[in-house]
Amino acid sequence: MRALPAAVAVMAATTAIAENRIDIVRPDAPELAAFGDHKIGVTTMTFTNPDQIDIVNTKEDDEPPVYDREITVEIWYPATEDTNPGGTYTAIMRDGENTAKLTGKAARDAAPDTSATYPLVIISHGYPGNRFLMSPLAENIASKGYVVASIDHPDSTYDDQTMFGSTLVNRPWDQRFVVDSMGALDGDLGAIIQKDNVAVMGYSMGGYGALIYAGAGVTLLSTQFDWAPPQSLLERNMQGGPEHESISDDRVKAVIAFAPWGNNTGFWDPEALGNIEKPLLLVAGSVDDVSQYSALRDIFDQTTGTTRHLLTFENANHNAGATMPAPVESYSLPADDDGWFPFGHYADAVWDTTKMNNVSQHFITAYLDLHLKGDTPKADYFDLIPIGNNAVWSVDDDGDFTEEHTYWKGFRPRSAFGLMFETKQAGE
Repeated sequence: MRALPAAVAVMAATTAIAENRIDIVRPDAPELAAFGDHKIGVTTMTFTNPDQIDIVNTKEDDEPPVYDREITVEIWYPATEDTNPGGTYTAIMRDGENTAKLTGKAARDAAPDTSATYPLVIISHGYPGNRFLMSPLAENIASKGYVVASIDHPDSTYDDQTMFGSTLVNRPWDQRFVVDSMGALDGDLGAIIQKDNVAVMGYSMGGYGALIYAGAGVTLLSTQFDWAPPQSLLERNMQGGPEHESISDDRVKAVIAFAPWGNNTGFWDPEALGNIEKPLLLVAGSVDDVSQYSALRDIFDQTTGTTRHLLTFENANHNAGATMPAPVESYSLPADDDGWFPFGHYADAVWDTTKMNNVSQHFITAYLDLHLKGDTPKADYFDLIPIGNNAVWSVDDDGDFTEEHTYWKGFRPRSAFGLMFETKQAGE
């Protein structure tokens, strides 16, 4: 008889995988990974940034052409109490051709909850990626009283990936433009957004853009690399340059960067990283072979102008904590000539992706609540013994914590294994 609940659990898990659910919270998830009290709506919008330099078509000698840069954004938001939860998304996968059907809690075009206003969170994907890549985080955060805008970056999505130099130049400016565009919205959706209370969250090249947006301009050397765009156009993002200084934005109160790419190839120096004064949460895998874990730790060490945290998933690679679980439709997509296959774009060789998502949701909830909502008790979730394996769970016969108890706040027994969480204050 005891086998029945286990069998039911297996069937439920199998169904969830087949449906590509992006709203799964595992039984062993930390406390703040649970969904919040708000129903969730979702809508798609396109914003036009006029007269932008067309980097892809810029030649070495000719006048750079300009174009209207069309940016599609998926927006999650708190919805009215009478919203019927649940809906699906059709997302292009890593091969740029096939699609996956995702299932979550958000209701398409539901009425916004206008009884309050909510901070704004911007999500910026990697190269390549799309606006659904971090959708488990987006839905989860929106349920806790945030408006979340996830960007499709032109020249950088699965189906329009092109010249890398476009991503290098445009990424922080796309982020800034979407902050501006969300702040300019009218109607009920615009009315609920706290336009001057923003966090920027990016993965890989999204993290690269977020660090530049936060104040860390790139080095002169990086503007001369082979992959840099022609005519020194990357100087727009160079530390100390007038254009980079103009991106400074007091509306942005906090930054979250998953495996930010760039420090591994010399895009920043300690002076530039020290220029970041906004609170920073870094998330990394200890065997990241794309952004390089040692380079990510250097970012943590060298952002001395702010209080920052580093969450590390031991033995995880580049996807640590950021991406949605691999869609079941990706399982059958073939490998290319180099042996790379689309499933690996989403998955990790060691960690369960949903587990990593839940850990990220927990810490990001505490971080956003602290810095965007002024919920100061949430700081307790960061006062941790750094190495999860060394934390001690200790309770007395009444179930109360003893003096020997050092386990991570909000985590269940044995659930912090393989994790590290470190904090440095400004000036350290």
